[in-house]
Amino acid sequence: MKTLKVSILRFPGTNCEFDTVYAFRRLGHETRLVWHKEELLPADTDLVVVPGGFSYGDYLRAGSIARFSPVMKAVQAYAENGGRVLGICNGFQILTEAHLLPGALKRNDNLHFISRIQHLRVENTDNAFLNRCEKGEVLRVPIAHADGNYFVDDETLDDMEKNGQILLRYCDENGEPTVVNGSVRQIAGICNKSKNVFGLMPHPERAIESILGSEDGVKMLEGLHYA
Repeated sequence: MKTLKVSILRFPGTNCEFDTVYAFRRLGHETRLVWHKEELLPADTDLVVVPGGFSYGDYLRAGSIARFSPVMKAVQAYAENGGRVLGICNGFQILTEAHLLPGALKRNDNLHFISRIQHLRVENTDNAFLNRCEKGEVLRVPIAHADGNYFVDDETLDDMEKNGQILLRYCDENGEPTVVNGSVRQIAGICNKSKNVFGLMPHPERAIESILGSEDGVKMLEGLHYA
């Protein structure tokens, strides 16, 4: 098993960076925080993580300002060269705003902040993120967001389905899709066509110890060092 060098981005308003550091260190990886004003990523980076929070206070639109931070040019170049990037919650929003992932995240249909442990169904495992899971497996992972309503046009969505880019769907304990925030086709997580950029609204870094209510996040995150 390879020890990864994980670069975790930090913007004004990020609040999950230390949870993310803890999670990856617990899995045996090296981590370093990268401030948003940096113009380069560490040269030996194996994985970039854009963690959750409220970058720039979610002013204008969640992730829309962070997308223009200097470090994002380096992240875009890194991804275009095949580097792996994982965006969690606000990180997912930032990746869509930067056009590293298709679609957009809108305000939840009920206009409320949702915070709870949620069941998720694994839709595709032929990727570096979920290769330790089984297709159809039901996971329990916390969610905490107000702007998690994933939307993309029908044509792009159909292509994503064919390409295996839909990774996770919200479901009940039996694996049946369920409406949580209004996301089209109950989508909770996706990847790009090249399957090296991943985004999800749930927080796997908050599900790595039984005391937290679930260890299912371990299986999700550890896939990144088995690929």
